[in-house]
Amino acid sequence: MHVSAGELGVLHAGPASAARTPVLLLHGGGSDSAAVSWYRLIEPLAADREVWALDLPGFGASIDLQPVGGPDAMADVVADALGALGVDRAVVLGVSMGGDVALGLALHHAARVAGLGLIGSGGLAPRVGSRASHLAAWLASRLPDPLLLPAGRLANRFARQALRAMVADPASLPGPVVDEFVRMARHPRGAVAYARYNQATLARDRLTNDRTEAVDRIEVPTLLFHGADDPMVDPEGPRRAARRMPRARLVEQPACGHWAQLEAHDAFLGAARALLTEVDAAEAVRG
Repeated sequence: MHVSAGELGVLHAGPASAARTPVLLLHGGGSDSAAVSWYRLIEPLAADREVWALDLPGFGASIDLQPVGGPDAMADVVADALGALGVDRAVVLGVSMGGDVALGLALHHAARVAGLGLIGSGGLAPRVGSRASHLAAWLASRLPDPLLLPAGRLANRFARQALRAMVADPASLPGPVVDEFVRMARHPRGAVAYARYNQATLARDRLTNDRTEAVDRIEVPTLLFHGADDPMVDPEGPRRAARRMPRARLVEQPACGHWAQLEAHDAFLGAARALLTEVDAAEAVRG
């Protein structure tokens, strides 16, 4: 699919339906992609509606595109993609970095978003962990490319081990998902796009993409689905956001880590279907 950023990879499934709001799926960072994060969910979500899953510039099937940087720039690409697809409004589900992008879309392209689902979402924290760990992350992001990108490629050689640290139960991850994540991590450009995202969002003492003070402007039905044992994103962020958002529902999934839509597939699918039912009803009233 052609957009201003180039040819985006896109997965598509499901029937067009005037009574069912389309779904747009946004993957996470690292070596994630549409086929990885949404491996288990595209088919069931597409049973009664159209579902689109994008590979953002620099990721997955779009890995050869120049990365665009931070979440707001990615949100602009997503808005462009929705226009190219002829989708006026969609329920946008985003995991981790993709949740951050979904928040940017809801805040800056609100007319495009009929509902929002955020899974282990970025964009809801003031910094990365402690002040010391945040400073270390910022310093690493400021390395020049001749040092930063080889370091990223070296770290990506341990992608399989990193996955085990992200989740509560590694056995919950489908084998094809793990294999594809590792394959993309070892791609020569596998470290570039996520490095650019980190450079765009990390300031010396804070995250520039913390949207906590703005989320009360998001008035569409919203699901915040978070692993209670997420080692990467503190659950306190979605808790704060849920308290501020007028139509938000928070689900903290027990015995679940960062990749909650894969680790707790059945629970997430149930929560997502409840969100879709709510959005369909609201869109019918909206006309």
